[in-house]
Amino acid sequence: MPGQHKLSETAIEEAIARSALAELPPALRKSLTQGAIPANLPAGTTLYYEEDEPRCGLVISGLIRVYMTSPDGRQITVRYARAGSLLGIAALVGGPAPVSVQILTDAALLMLNVRTLQSSGQTEPRVGWLLAQEVTRRLYDTLEALAGNAFGSLQQRVARHLLDLAASHQQGRGLLVRLTQQELADAVGSVRPVVARILRDLRIEGVISTSSDGILILKPAELHAKTWSREL
Repeated sequence: MPGQHKLSETAIEEAIARSALAELPPALRKSLTQGAIPANLPAGTTLYYEEDEPRCGLVISGLIRVYMTSPDGRQITVRYARAGSLLGIAALVGGPAPVSVQILTDAALLMLNVRTLQSSGQTEPRVGWLLAQEVTRRLYDTLEALAGNAFGSLQQRVARHLLDLAASHQQGRGLLVRLTQQELADAVGSVRPVVARILRDLRIEGVISTSSDGILILKPAELHAKTWSREL
């Protein structure tokens, strides 16, 4: 695991408090995190490749993308994970997953012991129920991503499309989208002047910058917050 470094206890505790693990009794929660390996991962790292053996982690900080790839190389994002998110639970239960996991911004994770989680899920009813709930949440996330493409406002669709395109063509730490305003308008089913106004607003807010090279995403987490959610 690249970048194994000690994470602050405060950061770990805050992430656990925001996660599904917070629902467990302290002793049981401690048994699941005992022996966990801290990892600091730079932007651009791929944490999990399609059909890898299960790997589970708790996100301490950063923005992480889970995506699927078609046979011809196209990508579609199925989930964005942030601090407090658990990664890999579905693979832990169902086996290797048809997804890849990409680090969009520098991130810190606590990599959990897969065998400990699997064993506890089978012997501890509360852990088994927690895993079932987490897998269900991932199903709902996938449904929400599908609905966002169908029901989201134009700004929300633009925000998600920019993140998707930038992530699928990430170079090192940079998130640069190389396309014209007209191409972006075509992609989201709109016209260039309307998309240009949305980009102008995002630029004024300091979320993106534009140049002859393309659209540079300066604040990926803030742009992600503008994507469609049924809670908005």
